[in-house]
Amino acid sequence: MADGNITKDGMYGAVAPDDFESMLQLDRYGQRSTAFDKIISATHDHFWDPLDSKYIDFSEPFDLENEAMMPEETQPILKLPYVAATLTDPKQRIAFINHMQHRSFSSILHGEQGALNLSASLCHVLYDQGAQEYAANQTREEARHVTAFAKYIKVRWGRPTECGAALKSLLIEIIEAPEVYKKIVGMQMLVEGLAMGAFSNGYRYSRDPLARKLFQLVMTDEAFHHKFGKIWADRTVPQLTEAERNLVEDWTAHCAQKLLFDRGDPRQMAEMFGQFDLDPERVIADIVQRRKERDPTRKFKGETNVFRVLIKTLNNAGLITERTRGFYAMYVDMDELAAEGDRMPGDDIAEDGIRYLQEINFKDRGAPVTIAAE
Repeated sequence: MADGNITKDGMYGAVAPDDFESMLQLDRYGQRSTAFDKIISATHDHFWDPLDSKYIDFSEPFDLENEAMMPEETQPILKLPYVAATLTDPKQRIAFINHMQHRSFSSILHGEQGALNLSASLCHVLYDQGAQEYAANQTREEARHVTAFAKYIKVRWGRPTECGAALKSLLIEIIEAPEVYKKIVGMQMLVEGLAMGAFSNGYRYSRDPLARKLFQLVMTDEAFHHKFGKIWADRTVPQLTEAERNLVEDWTAHCAQKLLFDRGDPRQMAEMFGQFDLDPERVIADIVQRRKERDPTRKFKGETNVFRVLIKTLNNAGLITERTRGFYAMYVDMDELAAEGDRMPGDDIAEDGIRYLQEINFKDRGAPVTIAAE
């Protein structure tokens, strides 16, 4: 088995990426965990094809010039004194909001490409047949997400924007990490947790019906992807030694910090500010000043807040203890989060999406039994 995986359950055992010979061991073919059977067999429940208009119709128009994709109150940059005084034309403000959405959807696309490569890399190293089959299923689903978001961006804007430096760095670090625990925590828990928050928020506030449908369809898959990581956490975290737990917690906090930096650093948007005749330095100065004036006890609020969903995902998985709680408590009320229970804000959206897909996929074959990742 590869070194450093912190394997506490045999189904998460792994070999080196170039050790195909181990996959040919005869005894391996007679061993297969059953932990993933439910989420593997439920794949057909949430099947959808982004190239088939009966699932989602990408020809649905949206007037980018005259309608903002998101409500203005969800765009805090427009409230900055300098920006508010400069972007006074309603069409300028609409263009700014829609360009922010262009950047957001592009980041999602890059994240989905990372998830595709990550799940494909797990197929090369996971030794257990059940875990390997699950990873193969996820690879297929991430591939359709890449197709769907690329198609959406093409019909709305033509091509995506560049991947942010912080997100690109983290995706490369996760995908190239030899340790399976880093891949699972980094992608299945953190990046997927951030994505579920972004999708839940987009589904709630987007004014583009096509975007809302796309978010919901992707969430029907992501609910199962998150479950894979949760099974890992349930079977691994309670068995960690103190030294191992510190390693996992530090990696978790490291990834979370990079994701917070990617979404919260205005310097990554400097080029975009220039496109709207805004002096990037003045915008950044306003942002810095606003943060200085902000109540230091203020926390992320709203059940679909992107970072709140991310941190709740980690807390539910037992990846936050007193040792690292202070880092996350800077952003959310941890007691409030714990009192909410395990249910995530995207669960209802995903379950409604699965029912929608079942109506299409099973209309001639009778209703299936399951409706969600169990």
